[in-house]
Amino acid sequence: MDQIIDFFKHILNPEWIIANGGYYLILAIIFAETGLFIGFFLPGDSLLFVAGIYAELLAESFFNMPLLVMMTLIAIMGVLGNIVGYWFGRKTGPILFKRKDTFLFKKKHLWQAKEVYDKYGGGAIFVARFLPIVRTFAPIIAGIVGMERKKFMFWNIIGSFTWVFSLMLAGHFLDKAFPTLKDHLEWIIVIIVVITTLPVAIKLIFGKSGIHANFDEEGHPIEAPKTEGEGKEKVKP
Repeated sequence: MDQIIDFFKHILNPEWIIANGGYYLILAIIFAETGLFIGFFLPGDSLLFVAGIYAELLAESFFNMPLLVMMTLIAIMGVLGNIVGYWFGRKTGPILFKRKDTFLFKKKHLWQAKEVYDKYGGGAIFVARFLPIVRTFAPIIAGIVGMERKKFMFWNIIGSFTWVFSLMLAGHFLDKAFPTLKDHLEWIIVIIVVITTLPVAIKLIFGKSGIHANFDEEGHPIEAPKTEGEGKEKVKP
């Protein structure tokens, strides 16, 4: 049990991930956090920022690959992660909302992602990239409600590249401007976590969930979730 606890402590620490898993582990974590519902707890934002700070070290350990190529490959993993989540949502549908809560699975995360989708439509896939937890479940919700594939892929690609490039470049250039930045990484990570999770936390604690219009608190559907195109009046010839 102690070994499992230690593992979870390490896997949440971006510095440990970079020092022990390097670029390969970063790719795996970004893929898992953006599409596999069990990866919602992984440190996506802070990991990308710290990866930008240690970009030169990562490049040396990965065939001296240019920063642009490294960021592109990470962004592609984010795209692939969302595709897996979307496919999973299309296949499972409302079954997920019937699933009982477990240590790694909470229906409230699905509710939160559903609300973001309802508010922003197709752009929810883009917005969700910058919201921890929500970005894991947003593609699953998009699959459940039957979001058009082309629209999903457009926002998926734009969102992933914007998310990865903005955070990694911010870390990279801030490190160049402030060479002592590495000495304060613990505080920087805490600040990033607080800033990125605060909107989600406020919504979960104080916000009202619109998902109850379709599912009760036990996850049983009251009415089937509408897919795109449903509810529109057909024009008679």
